[in-house]
Amino acid sequence: MLRPMLGVLNRRSWPIGKEGWMNGIAASIVAVEPAEQPEFLARRSSVSVVMVVYMTGVALEESLTCVLRDPLVDQLVVVDNGSTEADAASLRALAERDDRVVLLAGQGNVGFARGANLGARAASGEILVFLNPDAFLQPGCIAELTHEIVGRPVPCIVGGRVLNADLTEQRGARRGEITPMSALLSLCQLAKHVPAWRRYEVHWEAEVSPDAPAAVPTISGACLCMRREDFDFVRGFDEKYFLHVEDVDLCWRVRRAGGLVLFHPKAEVVHLGHTSLTSPIRVEFHKGVGLARYFRKRAQGVGQQLIALVLSPIVVVAAIARPVLWRFRGRAG
Repeated sequence: MLRPMLGVLNRRSWPIGKEGWMNGIAASIVAVEPAEQPEFLARRSSVSVVMVVYMTGVALEESLTCVLRDPLVDQLVVVDNGSTEADAASLRALAERDDRVVLLAGQGNVGFARGANLGARAASGEILVFLNPDAFLQPGCIAELTHEIVGRPVPCIVGGRVLNADLTEQRGARRGEITPMSALLSLCQLAKHVPAWRRYEVHWEAEVSPDAPAAVPTISGACLCMRREDFDFVRGFDEKYFLHVEDVDLCWRVRRAGGLVLFHPKAEVVHLGHTSLTSPIRVEFHKGVGLARYFRKRAQGVGQQLIALVLSPIVVVAAIARPVLWRFRGRAG
């Protein structure tokens, strides 16, 4: 849980980086105290964190530091799909000086899903934690995720409580069933304002957070935990998704297989988001393509398939339009 004095946040800095002290974008929100190891994890399963990196930007070094400060992390697998020369050199140096770090590089930008699968295959841990490179583990997050998933029926996913930098719950951290209807009504905000359609609301971050882990249809891929047997049972991420929506698809396949998707309110991670050096239009394009594919994939019967096909180009165009509107509003402001 978040501790007093800016929560888990602390104004002290830890020695990392070129100049010897943390001075990046998230210096004030990085966990600075190692999480204590609970007694129930004295005999525990090994944990591998898998991180897929692509032009992440200034958040990367501090995200890596948070992971390696957690005593429950036995291994960090970094899949470098493409970095600046400086970041690539830093990753190589990190792998050379810390034997917990496994660096996979040279495969090019193969997309998140394929990169995550590569990382999972290279990982030695019995428990896999997939973490975004601009996400900062808070003390106790790994312990909470690990504790919750042990003993659960296969397959199971446990997702963390993803927070913004101001510690509010991030949009997408826990979501409802994502269908063409729910996506449309949520996008138009009709699900939020029309009581009869509230069940179609996709985003649940405004709802009161549960006191204990709770079953939800969808959690965020920014921080999720699976045992290796869970991951292998559903054959990992669907590599036909290049970027985005692969987490939605994974949750759907786990539930379709009779498994459980859990949101853990005490497993906290601060996710900056939008730190990538990649064009936001390109990112949103891949998100739109992924969502369109997801709708087509889960469509049953001729009627649903036709609807999914008709919606596909609309979804992609709407996704691309978002960053264009962001730029326009920014200039207007």
